[in-house]
Amino acid sequence: MDVLPTDPAVALRARRRIAWRLLPFLFLLYIIAFLDRMNVGAAALQMPGDLGFNDRVVGLGAGMFFIGYVVLEIPGALIAERWSARRWIARIMISWGMITALLAFIHTAREFYLVRFLVGAAEAGFFPAVIVYVSHWFRYQDRAKAIAVFYAANPLSYLIGSPLAGLLLGITWLGLRGWRWLFILEGIPAVVFGVITLFYLTDWPRTASWLRPDERDWINDELEREKQAKKKVRSYTIWQALSQRDVILLTLSYFCATTGGYGIAFWLPTILKRLSGQSDLRVSLLAALPYLAGFVTQQWNSWHSDKSYERRWHAAVPIFLCGLILLLAVTFGSNIMLAVVLFTLVGASYFAFHPCFWAVPTAFLSESAAAASIGLINSLGNLGGFAGPLIMGYLVNRTHSFTAGLLYLVGNLCLSGILMLLVGAGGGSSWQQRGVPVI
Repeated sequence: MDVLPTDPAVALRARRRIAWRLLPFLFLLYIIAFLDRMNVGAAALQMPGDLGFNDRVVGLGAGMFFIGYVVLEIPGALIAERWSARRWIARIMISWGMITALLAFIHTAREFYLVRFLVGAAEAGFFPAVIVYVSHWFRYQDRAKAIAVFYAANPLSYLIGSPLAGLLLGITWLGLRGWRWLFILEGIPAVVFGVITLFYLTDWPRTASWLRPDERDWINDELEREKQAKKKVRSYTIWQALSQRDVILLTLSYFCATTGGYGIAFWLPTILKRLSGQSDLRVSLLAALPYLAGFVTQQWNSWHSDKSYERRWHAAVPIFLCGLILLLAVTFGSNIMLAVVLFTLVGASYFAFHPCFWAVPTAFLSESAAAASIGLINSLGNLGGFAGPLIMGYLVNRTHSFTAGLLYLVGNLCLSGILMLLVGAGGGSSWQQRGVPVI
């Protein structure tokens, strides 16, 4: 007798097969993405001296990535939903890898700004495409854990990238300094894995030959039931979704969080270098500690969020803590060991925020509305990646101290937590009133 698709054994087998097939590969892609996105922070230990850039130029160049990023983010998310997430992810990786390598050959500030802008434009759409892709394969109740596995690449990319960057900064080949080789050697994997993506990923469960028929039926039925449940509550058009109260609050919350996060991530190696006077390699190793702690707290927080069916507090509390601990780092962080401990706790709090945050949009939106909203939140939110490093660079250059810039980041992180608590809370937008069991 055939096993019914609702059989718990079929469900468990399908969930495991999908997770093991997709999540390690998506994890690897995001590792590569973040190595390429943030290697400019490590390069800043050498590049300014070679090219005569001051802190303001470096901060502006780091932030130019996010100006390019915002241009194609929403169209990219819609392309992933309506065309092919697999092909769109592959296109993104190939183009951004090639342009990243061009950073090795810049000589002027204008070239630096232009190529960083192009890297951002090339990568635009990658993150929302993956979030959309995850929603095609994982039920709501499994989604935070799935995103956490994928998002673990964020802290781990720094954990891997910081020591790797420290080693590469120490080489000189063919007359090129280490920071130039850093861009070349970290651009190549994106091109290679972009090609592999075309053959490895599958766009939809219904076309997955690597799933058994009963497993395909089970996941298709589950996702269709979820989609129909959302439509019974309310169906949003793209433009309605983009103007929806909770989408706007999520965008503002994410902007403030990324302002703080990228401001810390980009300037942390420089802060530790100036505090300690240690070698580039040792500074890179110290700068990796917050990301190791972030990986651990991220996995636990997302697991607990899925278990409790709660998102809002699981996102808000970590980002609040991140701001408060950063305030302690500003106040008591003149000692290098204490600074390392406090910045490690900052990283532990910051990375716990993201998986629970990204499980929210797909909780009350579906299909194109969800894709467009994710694109909006990620693109406008990631402008914080422009504001954080830029304003930090300006304030450091103006005050010759990191204090004012770090206090600016503290304010953004705490405001992000406040905005997150307003999502779905009270008024006509309450998710409880709409029947969505999320908060």
